[in-house]
Amino acid sequence: MKRQLFSLVIMILLAVSATAQKKFSVYAIGFYNQENLFDYIHDEGKDDYEFTPEGSYQWNEMKYKSKLQNMAQVLSEMGTDVLPNIGCAVIGLSEVENQRVMADLVTQPALAQRGYKYVHIEGPDLRGIDCAMLYNPRIFTVTGQKLIPYIYQRPEDNAHPTRGFLTVTGTMAGEEMGFIICHWPSRSVGQEYRELAAQQVKNIKDSLIYNNPAMNVIIMGDMNDNPTSKSVREVLSAKSEQNEVESGDMYNPWYNILVRASFGTLRHRGKWALFDQILLSPNLIGKTDAKYLGTLKFWKNQIFHRSYLFQEDGRNRGELKRTTSDGVWLNGYSDHLPVIVYLTKEMY
Repeated sequence: MKRQLFSLVIMILLAVSATAQKKFSVYAIGFYNQENLFDYIHDEGKDDYEFTPEGSYQWNEMKYKSKLQNMAQVLSEMGTDVLPNIGCAVIGLSEVENQRVMADLVTQPALAQRGYKYVHIEGPDLRGIDCAMLYNPRIFTVTGQKLIPYIYQRPEDNAHPTRGFLTVTGTMAGEEMGFIICHWPSRSVGQEYRELAAQQVKNIKDSLIYNNPAMNVIIMGDMNDNPTSKSVREVLSAKSEQNEVESGDMYNPWYNILVRASFGTLRHRGKWALFDQILLSPNLIGKTDAKYLGTLKFWKNQIFHRSYLFQEDGRNRGELKRTTSDGVWLNGYSDHLPVIVYLTKEMY
């Protein structure tokens, strides 16, 4: 009977002496670029024709349902290396088309058994791709949500509206949380556009903390830049070492994975890049005024990978198994790997 009970908290026992132990609960937070999670129906005012039966991808009901099933498989397994019966409490998503695909996604059996809910706000992107959030309502409670638009500096750029910043607030483990989910402008445009995105995200983060200094803020997304890029390292002030983090900074646990381990979340011409990142505010590593210090703390981070996410044969062996490659439908997953951070909270 006990095995059938769903436990919201995994207890990890850490021995601190021969006679004493501390108990911690663990929470997983993830992000995953869905690589064109489109339905096969044209949305009015959106340039989504390639994802219709007559479009270049010959996108149809069968391919759409298979894509949903594949995405649900990965999402349901994220975080289970540490939390096998729970998975992630929150998962940020990019490259989802609309509310319909989110509703269809959470009804997939692999996700439905977890009871995931979602946050999605339709954005202005011309192709119709948005950011969204999955969350387990038994662990995370949503208290606010808004889509803050990306603002161009040059008026002529306004003819090409792009993805905004999905900002969701709520409570988890009895503490206030703020999530900013991003998909910054692509590599096909100038670096200045991503630096502008970083500045706007920093402003959002600063505003959340100004209004509630006790709030734990997490910035996550496909930055289309590496942890070493100016947009992340300088504009967002995301530090690679915890002892470098000061008030106003963020902690970036992905920097050393790219620089020292030469590993990442996507490959270009045989070289790894790490565009998918989850950044943490100072109080999540214990660097803040004591009166605002909660007990949720960063433990470790992980690039999630399974063998099925990679092509196993052919000339692209070892590359990520995408949904479509070179015009051929592979019934794959994404051109990005998911990322996860684990937070712990001491139990008293």
